[in-house]
Amino acid sequence: MLPAEALVAPEAVPAPAGLVNLPMRLRLFVGREDALGRLDTAVEDPGVVVVQAVHGLGGIGKSTLVAQWAHTHRDGHRPIWWITADSPAALDAGLAALAAALRPSLGAAMPAPTLREWAVQWLAYHDGWLLILDNVTDPGHITGLLARLPRGRILVTSRRATGWPDIVTPLRLDVLEPHQAVDLLTGIVSRSGAVIDPVDAAAVCTELGCLPLAVEQAGAYLAQTGVTAADYLRLLAEYPAQMYRDGEEGRAAERTVARVWQVTLDALADDPLPGHLLRTLAWYAPEAIPRSLWHRLGDVEPAVVRAIGRLAAYNMLTIDPTTQAVTVHRLVQAVARTPDPDNTHRQPDDITTARVAAAIGLIAALPDDWRAPTTWPTWHALTHHIDALVTHTRPHATDADRAAQACLLNSAGMFLEGQGNLSQAIAYFGQALTDYRRTLGDDAPETLSSMNNLATAYQAVGDLKRAIPLYKQVITECRRTLGDDAPETLSSMNNLAGAYQAVGNLKRAIPLYKQVITECRRTLGDDHPDTLGSVNNLAGAYQAAGDLKQAISLYDQAIAAGQRTLDTDHPQMLTFRNGLANTYHLVGNLPQAISLLKQVLTDGRRLFGPRHPETLIFANNLAYAYKSAGNLKRAIPLYEQVLTDRRKVLGDNHPDTLLSVNNLAGAYWSAGSLERAILLLKQTLTGCQRVLGTDHPQTRIVYNRLQAAVASRRG
Repeated sequence: MLPAEALVAPEAVPAPAGLVNLPMRLRLFVGREDALGRLDTAVEDPGVVVVQAVHGLGGIGKSTLVAQWAHTHRDGHRPIWWITADSPAALDAGLAALAAALRPSLGAAMPAPTLREWAVQWLAYHDGWLLILDNVTDPGHITGLLARLPRGRILVTSRRATGWPDIVTPLRLDVLEPHQAVDLLTGIVSRSGAVIDPVDAAAVCTELGCLPLAVEQAGAYLAQTGVTAADYLRLLAEYPAQMYRDGEEGRAAERTVARVWQVTLDALADDPLPGHLLRTLAWYAPEAIPRSLWHRLGDVEPAVVRAIGRLAAYNMLTIDPTTQAVTVHRLVQAVARTPDPDNTHRQPDDITTARVAAAIGLIAALPDDWRAPTTWPTWHALTHHIDALVTHTRPHATDADRAAQACLLNSAGMFLEGQGNLSQAIAYFGQALTDYRRTLGDDAPETLSSMNNLATAYQAVGDLKRAIPLYKQVITECRRTLGDDAPETLSSMNNLAGAYQAVGNLKRAIPLYKQVITECRRTLGDDHPDTLGSVNNLAGAYQAAGDLKQAISLYDQAIAAGQRTLDTDHPQMLTFRNGLANTYHLVGNLPQAISLLKQVLTDGRRLFGPRHPETLIFANNLAYAYKSAGNLKRAIPLYEQVLTDRRKVLGDNHPDTLLSVNNLAGAYWSAGSLERAILLLKQTLTGCQRVLGTDHPQTRIVYNRLQAAVASRRG
């Protein structure tokens, strides 16, 4: 028989004072002002239930945030009841415990299901209480409870970002700000009497991505072991599996970053694809992984999209709603690509499979033609992920890894060179060449192509002492393996001739160009595009040598042959006509040069578009012709437009952009605006020194012009 007090209806039982079962308050709590403020702004009206769900990545500090807020607002709620609600059974047990706490005599008198029901009724009849449901794994587990509570306040913590009923206001929690993470780490270390330098603390927090749980784990480890921050980072790099899995003595095993995320992946284990995708994404840069890349990481795109959505639902990654680009926390990536034989989600073979898939996915995502401006945004996005893949793979790369990465680096290097990022292009080509030599041998076509690309990049940066020997080596290998008249051999000879021309050695360049033409005519015919291209190159060499009559004759030959065999709108025809116009300019036939350049520019705009790099070259040449003719009213606006367009398309640091600044400065100088010219020349010199180096010919030209302009001002 139930005691009499057990028969009291829930609505008749008042909330006892001081009924609070919050976890122990942390002595060290940093930051989170915005999140605490968002919890504060929720309006608590009588007769209205307020439900907020704080969600985020495991280890982000959701429970800590809610506990802190509840401790600071304990006077405004009666009672405050904390339930670990990671399963329906745990939720029911927590509600039953609430009933027993509200009416102690019920604990021994009623079975657990009856106690749970009594607690729900009590909550439904009363107001002013705060119920905290911690670590809810499935929104559906609390939907029925929420539907029965018309008043009061509920705070939920969960890794789930989606699936909440309309009554719930989601609140996403992110990592700490860098300075907050440093404060947390410093505070934990200092409690042990130790000291950590702020710079060292910042380095540790950066490596850990400012994730609170990881910072706490690191701080406790540093405090307990006494190792330096540098040693901790070294251990993290050399023994990542152990460092992510194990905490300091006394820390609950499940409260380390590896164990926390293992729970999440366990929840997704009904389908192997989410785990595979997470391990694959771990090899890329953490931010802005484009949809064009991640949607290729599985055989069936809808399955990949669904798996990415499930990972996002558990806050293992985030999806930009506008671009569909994916971001994965850098520490999640670090753990996901670290093999651990004791972890079912990080088996060594699975991680190797993911690394291979990451490389294949990147190769498949590369645009076909790096020259097309429409592909440049994609290239820019992918180069960051190529960097990350190569960096992460390098310590344990197999020959298969190196072969795939050489392909990526060689392709990206060509794009970077075209964008004027010459130092990075040289680094890419150099690594690609090393990898191709190791995996394919010295005379493989890919190796020779990579060597040629590296030489071209050296030439672009003005380092002809390195470029010319590489070109010679390519020619030697091509002749030995492919033959004297192979297209690759002739192309290499043409490149070497161009390098000789660039260094001013026209006595070597012109005979080499002639030899290329002879071989092209013999093997390809007089009117083949490669033959005509060689004729154009020889014309340019004669132009550089001052033999303008011979240059004009060769340009005319190329144009006449092109008219017979090439389409009217073939890009080579514009190149030939542009070269001829520039030669007319040099001989002083400015009306003919301007007329031809105007037509070339019109055709270029029609064929390529107004901002294509080739079109801008044509526009720049026309502006130069106007300037030479003294028509500055046309030259300056055209130079200004070319500069504006190059900045938009190529960026401020591209050599062509710097050349445009230099050209505009010259036009202003001619127009009498000396101060404007000097300002632009200073900008150009700074850019050339940064991008091309102090010894590059273009840098020296700009330096000399600036000195002359300054001297002119003094005079």
